[in-house]
Amino acid sequence: MGEFDLIARYFTRQPVRAVLGVGDDCALLQPRQGTQLAISSDMLVEGRHFFADVDARKLGHKALAVNLSDLAACGAKPLALTLALALPRIDESWLAGFSAGLWALADTHGCELVGGDTTQGPLTICITVFGEVEVIKGQGQALRRSGARAGDDLYVSGTLGDARLALEGMQHPGAWPDDLLEQARLRLEQPEPRVALGLALRGIASAAIDISDGLLGDLTHVLKASGCGATVHAADVAPLLAAQSHPQWRPLELARPVLDYVLAGGDDYELAFTAAPSQRNAVKAAAALACTPVTRIGRMDAEPGLRLLDAQGQRLANSYASFDHFA
Repeated sequence: MGEFDLIARYFTRQPVRAVLGVGDDCALLQPRQGTQLAISSDMLVEGRHFFADVDARKLGHKALAVNLSDLAACGAKPLALTLALALPRIDESWLAGFSAGLWALADTHGCELVGGDTTQGPLTICITVFGEVEVIKGQGQALRRSGARAGDDLYVSGTLGDARLALEGMQHPGAWPDDLLEQARLRLEQPEPRVALGLALRGIASAAIDISDGLLGDLTHVLKASGCGATVHAADVAPLLAAQSHPQWRPLELARPVLDYVLAGGDDYELAFTAAPSQRNAVKAAAALACTPVTRIGRMDAEPGLRLLDAQGQRLANSYASFDHFA
C-alpha cells in the first residue's frame, strides 16, 4: 500500500460543508456570513505524549480531542480538521483503529477531515482544527484569555488530576488497583473536549482557557493576558480528583499529595474560565445545558500574582510547576 492508497482508504470522505476537501493541493472552506474562523494546531509525538503500546482507536480519539478542547476554550463550533501523520511503517490494523477513533469523535462534533499530509518517520500526529465564532454588531463572540477582570469568579469544569494519576500508575505497575487505574486511564487516553460548555458560555464567561499543562500553569496565561491576579481556594479544588470516589482509593499510597495532581497534573482538557458574580445563575444554566459540572474555585484580583489559600484562609506555598516540554 502506498501513501495515496493509505489516504484514500482510511482518511477520505466526500466533503459535507467544505467547498473542496481531501485530494487537492488545498482545502476550501467558506465561512458563513457573520462568522470568524478559529484555528488551532496540536502535535502528539510517540514517547512524549503517548506510550508506544497505546490503543490506536483511543489515540485517534485523543489526537482530535486535544484540538477540539482548544476550540471549546474559544467558544467555537467545530467545522473541519487537517491531519499530518508521520508513520514508521504502514500497519493496516493500527490505521483502521486510529481512523475509527478519529472519525467517531469527528462525527460527534460535526468536524470533517479536509486535508493534510502523510510521510514516513517516527510516529507523530499533527492536527489543525477550524471552528466558527459568531460576529454580532461587528464584535467577535470568541472567548479569550484577556477578558478577565478583578472581582470575577474563577471556575473549572469537570474533574482534575486523574490523567496524571493514570500516567504514574502506568509508569509504576501495581501502584493502584487495576479498576481504579482503568477509570483514571479513560481521562488520560480518551478526554472529552468541553465543546458544548464552551458554546454555552459565550456571552457569559469573560475569559477562558483549556487545561492541558496543569490548572495553575495554564491559569497564569489568563492572568498575564488579562493583567490581573487570582486567589484559588485549595479546599475547593482538592475534591476534583475523581479517583477519590473509588471504593479502593488509598490516599496514603499516592506518589504525591492530592493537590499536586489537581493543580499541576496536566492532560485534563477541562476548561478554566471566569465570569462576573452577576453571571452565577447564567453559568449554572450553561453547565446544565452542556451536561457538564462546573466548580467555583476562586476569584480574580486586582493585585498581580496567584495566591493559593487553605481551608482556613491561610496562604499556601505555590510550588506547583506545570508541564513544560523544554524545562
